[in-house]
Amino acid sequence: MIRAVLLSTAALLAVAAPATAQDEAAARRILERTPLIDGHNDLPWALREQQGNDPYAVDLTTNLDASTALHTDIPRLRAGGVGGQFWSVYVPASLTPVEAAKATFEQIDTVKRIVAAHPDVFELATTADDIQRIHRRGRIASLIGMEGGYSIDDSLALLREFHDAGARYMTLTHSTTTTWADSATDAPKWGGLSPFGEEVVREMNRLGMMVDLSHVSEETMMDAMRVSEAPVIFSHSSARAVTAHPRNVPDSVLRLLPEDGGVVMVTFVPGFINETVRAWSAARAAEEARLKSLNPGDPAAVAGGLEAWVAAHPVPRASIVDVVAHIQHVRDVAGIDHVGLGGDFDGVSALPDGVEGVDAYPRILAALMANGWSEADIRKLAGENTLRVMRAVEAVAAGKRDQRPSLARLPEAPAPE
Repeated sequence: MIRAVLLSTAALLAVAAPATAQDEAAARRILERTPLIDGHNDLPWALREQQGNDPYAVDLTTNLDASTALHTDIPRLRAGGVGGQFWSVYVPASLTPVEAAKATFEQIDTVKRIVAAHPDVFELATTADDIQRIHRRGRIASLIGMEGGYSIDDSLALLREFHDAGARYMTLTHSTTTTWADSATDAPKWGGLSPFGEEVVREMNRLGMMVDLSHVSEETMMDAMRVSEAPVIFSHSSARAVTAHPRNVPDSVLRLLPEDGGVVMVTFVPGFINETVRAWSAARAAEEARLKSLNPGDPAAVAGGLEAWVAAHPVPRASIVDVVAHIQHVRDVAGIDHVGLGGDFDGVSALPDGVEGVDAYPRILAALMANGWSEADIRKLAGENTLRVMRAVEAVAAGKRDQRPSLARLPEAPAPE
């Protein structure tokens, strides 16, 4: 059934009218007035891994497409019409919680140093009004999004410190289940959120921090939407009915978004948007596991065997058609008010054909316009939906201004007998 949906949607788009230069020019004009807000970009982590956290180590004022593996630089951000960027302050789930907290603060520092290095281009933002003000000044509003609730080390005090440092959303989990929330890609432990996890969501509401449900299990999505008084976001997820990856949002959740008010910011990760790529990735992972079982303690043999397997099974490609199919599906099920964009640039090693960097947004918008999307639709997708969610989150927090901070703590494990 899922495969049939994918094929029918892609086939429909393939025969629809192709985008023209006029469509792309119209998209660019829209972005002059409406800030395009991308929900997730991993440039800070890429700089940490490749450049020792030094924003001066590469010249972001030049197009880096040919000289580095980066998907992001200032010329391409400008060409893409990006008006607001949530910079992800990701750290791996493999870190201990204390190490993760430290690394996350370091990533926040990296974002602020990127902004400080290019003050004529970037400006820090923490509110919807900030984004619009900064966009009107011709700059790119730079926001901070935490990726992985393990970074708060089960401490609501740390959550508050991250908010004070500028974080305006937190993804409740990453690839592994935490001590209070189930991940989409790990064995469940809580059936969604634990009681402490519910307290985390409530405190995020009080602070005005958006609850990000990318990476979490369907049960966690449902629990968070039930507990949160403010709309939720998915900062970088696509549609599970189109591509059967557990990281994607199922239709059962998409149907709840009109009542919740939240937004799914469609991501461009090939394995999340193309079923053939997803199946290939799963087969590669299975082959790697098989090789490790046959060659214990011999990583060279595993690497060689895997290289041979990939040579015999070339990786398939996703394309801009797949991106458009996911955007259209979220719109069809959840409605035009509940879809946005969250590319995950610089967080993946490969991107779809036609979406090779942050300059791709006008092409994506043009493809949608060529297939019937109005200017009002494009404005909502590009940024208006995200601005609306941010204002709703801010309004909930304003109503809790006199509420005391939560002192909830994770129950301590019983002492061994």
